[in-house]
Formats: sequence, C-alpha cells, structure tokens
Amino acid sequence: MIDVIRVAVIDDHPLFRKGVVNFLNSAGEIEVVGEGATAADALRIAREQAPNVVLLDVRMPGGGIAAAADLIRAYPDIRVVMLTALDDERHAASALKVGVHGYILKGCSGREIAEAVRTIAQGECYVAPNLAARLLSKRSDGSDAISDRSSRNLTFREAEVFALVAQGMSNKEIARAFKTTERTIKRHMTHIMQKLNVRNRVEAAQKFLQPERQKGAAS
Repeated sequence: MIDVIRVAVIDDHPLFRKGVVNFLNSAGEIEVVGEGATAADALRIAREQAPNVVLLDVRMPGGGIAAAADLIRAYPDIRVVMLTALDDERHAASALKVGVHGYILKGCSGREIAEAVRTIAQGECYVAPNLAARLLSKRSDGSDAISDRSSRNLTFREAEVFALVAQGMSNKEIARAFKTTERTIKRHMTHIMQKLNVRNRVEAAQKFLQPERQKGAAS
C-alpha cells in the first residue's frame, strides 16, 4: 500500500501542466515529484525521482507513446498513463499495445484525474469510460471484438448485452432495451467478465488488443 503517490507530469503545454500539478499536490495522498515537457524529461525524471505514476501527453517532443514504451521497458514498476486531448480509438489502442496502465482525457475534471491516479497506483487500469466502450466494439485492426475467439463461449443473450456495452450503453439503458431489470443485466455482465477472465471493461479492451501485441512481438 502506497502512503503517498509520487507522480511525474510530462506535458509540453506549461499552463495545462501547471494546473494539473497544482491540483494533484492539493488532492491529498499525492505528491508531484517532477514535471517536464519532453520524452527525454520523462526518462530523466523516472531515473532520478522514481515516481509511482508518470502522466504523459501523447503529442509532445519525442512522442508520448514512444516515451511510454521506453519507460515501461526500463522501469517496469512505474505505472505509465497517457493524459491527452486525443479522444480516438487509434491513439488509445496504440498506447494500450505498448502496455500503458491508463488513458485519461484532458476534458475531465481535476478530481477525476486524481481518482484515476489513485486507482492506477493501486494496481488497476483506467481508460476513459466512453473510449473504453468504443475500444470494446472494434479492435484497432478493424475486426469485430465480439467475434474474437475469447468471446465465443458467450451465450447469445450475453453476446447481445456485450454488443450494447461496446456501444457505450449503461446497464440501465441495456435493461430498458431488453425490457428487463438492471439486476438481470448486471448478472449477465458478471458472467461475461468471468468468461472473458477480466475484472472490468478496460481489461476486456486490453484483452482484445492482446493478439496484436503478440503478433507485433513475433515479427
């Protein structure tokens, strides 16, 4: 259990970076131990300050996703998170493929960023909910996630529920669509997650990207 979460914030927009730093320092149980603007800064701060969590912008000098890959390879104990305005599946999928532990959108509140940092520091993963839902609907290669071999043991109803989850619908909305109770949908979701061997929708999205990771490693 981490008493104080040591965080580094790397973003080449000084005003935005300073706002994130100030909020995190005031959030409690979080201390910003370094800030920078480039991929080189991220690696230097990781080496010198040993943060628990590093927040990286996707678009910054040296490349955010490239920096994430370098950090994960060199410092496997550090949790690496993208904090970006890029709300699209392509960049999120690229980040997840290199092994990042979170993908947070800049449009969220400071409170949400702090909560995501706490979640990630505790060993969980976090992806902006709407983006996670879109990642579930299609893999980055364009193939349907629901047709993946890991999901073929879903029942017909579970597959229907999963397809609506992938469209970003809540349990309540799905229950309304199927004219059933939210409790029934929650039960379906429990079965779906058990069969996919994941704990949440974010892990499901990562699972569907796993074949691409393996193919890339083999090539």
